[in-house]
Amino acid sequence: MEGISKDKFKKIGIDPSSNEAMARPRVGYWQDAWRRLKTNKVAMLAIVITLTICIMTVIGPHINGFKYEEIDSSKINLKPNSEHWFGTDELGRDVFSRVWQAGRTSMIIGIVGAFISTIVGSIYGAFAAYFGGKVDNIMMRIVEVLTSIPYLIIVIIISIVTESRDIGTLLLTLTLTGWCGMARLVRGQMLQIKQQEYIMAAEALGVSPWKIIKKHLIPNSLGIVIVSITFDIPGYIFAESFLSYLGLGPQPPATSWGALASAAQQNFIFYPHQLFFPALMIALTMLSFTLLGDGLRDALDPKLRQ
Repeated sequence: MEGISKDKFKKIGIDPSSNEAMARPRVGYWQDAWRRLKTNKVAMLAIVITLTICIMTVIGPHINGFKYEEIDSSKINLKPNSEHWFGTDELGRDVFSRVWQAGRTSMIIGIVGAFISTIVGSIYGAFAAYFGGKVDNIMMRIVEVLTSIPYLIIVIIISIVTESRDIGTLLLTLTLTGWCGMARLVRGQMLQIKQQEYIMAAEALGVSPWKIIKKHLIPNSLGIVIVSITFDIPGYIFAESFLSYLGLGPQPPATSWGALASAAQQNFIFYPHQLFFPALMIALTMLSFTLLGDGLRDALDPKLRQ
C-alpha cells in the first residue's frame, strides 16, 4: 500500500441531477390504505350511500314541511304523491318525515352501540392477550358465559327492571354482551402482535403493561378493529329493528325503522308503501355498511383479499 501514489487518484464531484429518481413516493400505512380503497368502486359507492343516508336522517324530517308526529285525519293512508312523497300512514302522518326521523334513531343505536362495544371489547381483549395464562383463561370464560345468554332474554329482563324502553335502555341491553365478539377478535390479533420484537424490547426496558397496551398493541390492531366496526353497525341496526318489530324497541313518540315496519305490516296488503320504505332503508343501510367493510378489509390488509 505504501507504493501507491496519491497522483493515481482524483476527486470526482457528485452531480445531484444524476441521482436515481425514486420510482414511487414513500407513503404511510393509512395513505396507502386510502389509495387502495379509492380504487374499489363498490366500496366508494357504499360510502356515498352511507353518507347520503346519514345526512338525510338529519335534514330529511324537515325537507317537505311536515312534522313526523303531525296527525291529519283527512289524509289517512294516502299513496305516494307530489305532496306526501312516501304517502301517509293510518293516522295521516307523513311517511317521508317519519322514515328519516326513524332512521336517526336506528343510526344512533347502530353507530353508538358499535363504538361502545369496540371500546370495551378492545380494552378487555388487550388485557386478556397481554397478561395471558390464568388471567386470559378467566377473562375468556367470562366472555363465553355472557355470549351464551340470549340477548332477547336480557332485553326483557332489563325492560322489566328499569320499566323503560328508551334508546339508552336499548343501547345498554345490546352492548351488555355485544362487546364479547370484539374482545375475542382483538385478543386473537394481539396474541400475534405480542410476540413481536418491539414488544419484547419494551418489556425489557421496563415499560408498564398499560403503556404497552395503549402505545403498541391497540394502535397496531386498529385496522381490524375499524373493519369490525363497519360490520357491527348493521348488526346493531338489524337487532334494533328486530326488537322494535317485536314491540321491545323505542316506544312512541320515538320511532325507528323497525317500529315503522312493525306498524305497517298489519296493513301491508292494502298499503304496501308503508312497509316498503322503512324496509328499503334497513336493507340499503345494512348493505352499504357491509360492502364498505369488505372494501376496508381489502384496503387495510390486502393479504385477506379473496
